[in-house]
Amino acid sequence: MKNFITNLMLLILPMVLNVSLFANESETQLEPIRVSDDGSHFVGATTGDRFVVWGVNYDHNHDGLLLEDYWHDQWETIVDDFQEIKQLGCNVVRVHLQFAKFMKTADQPNPHQLKKLAKLISLAEQTKLYLDITGLGCYHKQDVPGWYDDLNETMRWESQARFWAEISKVCQKSPAIFCYDLMNEPIIGGADPQAGWLAGELGGKHFVQRITLTPGERSREEIAKAWIERLTKSIRNVDQRTMITVGAIPWAHTWPNAKPLFHDPVVGKPLDFVAVHFYPKKGDIEGSLKALKVYDIGKLLVIEEMFPLKCSLEEMNEFIEGSQEFTDGWVSFYWGKTAEENKQAGDIRGAIMAQRGDTATFAGKIENR
Repeated sequence: MKNFITNLMLLILPMVLNVSLFANESETQLEPIRVSDDGSHFVGATTGDRFVVWGVNYDHNHDGLLLEDYWHDQWETIVDDFQEIKQLGCNVVRVHLQFAKFMKTADQPNPHQLKKLAKLISLAEQTKLYLDITGLGCYHKQDVPGWYDDLNETMRWESQARFWAEISKVCQKSPAIFCYDLMNEPIIGGADPQAGWLAGELGGKHFVQRITLTPGERSREEIAKAWIERLTKSIRNVDQRTMITVGAIPWAHTWPNAKPLFHDPVVGKPLDFVAVHFYPKKGDIEGSLKALKVYDIGKLLVIEEMFPLKCSLEEMNEFIEGSQEFTDGWVSFYWGKTAEENKQAGDIRGAIMAQRGDTATFAGKIENR
């Protein structure tokens, strides 16, 4: 394409253009999305039409509450949010499911929460939005049960596999499920078993999680490969169709010589596409693009998180424009308020969010590259 900004008309809030991605969308039904036969792009499984991911993370609301914290008594808020996300021109919503909300014990699921997930899937079908189902969240440390922390690696992986078996049973028949993301930003634990399963804290939440506390003599690649194989097997025993990925931290953005781990061609062989989380650096968009290119390993590549957290809106545009030659999807954030609503809030936080934007909004039909 001659000019990505012109052809895609990328608009980051507060410059909102309420235009559907496809003109005849209201006349079509959702169809499962898969990788094309030649591996060059996503397609509708029935029509074969090209599909480009334009989406948002719906990880918490404006007050920081997680989805399971309010979907029981504020369901209409979620309905309104999905409709607004759709009006913004998006086609994918990434939701983050908390492990402890869906598992009562290591092997006993919570049927009440599973029914709520089924209701969310129905809402996605009605609003014609696809879901990126990200699982195993432990974002609120205070909600993580002691029994889960006490499990050893083998038992923890088995419990995680049971989680995914139960989730995929609910999701498997819906065309609205774009993919399963095994875990948000997993890492390999160090040699200190006292470090705990959760790593770091940001805004009262723990987004990064270790998959082992006892690596022993195993290599990082051996551990990651075994973990991916265990969880994908659990899903594939139930759902052979829906795509699977892992939302990875792009360490090449921090250390230029770093290589993909979870998306290494051997380690991540069971995964259908690469998902990475990028926050471009101010004054170094070229370096950010170079780091992103490290994850162009022959599979489709989706930037599953992006936001102008460390750069300007103009630089965010530059980053997206520069990535379009080898990227097949872009997912920003939506936290329940548009830029206009943030402006009307009249507080400092609202003013900042209005300037930065809650989401990336896209319009126009993608042309063949």
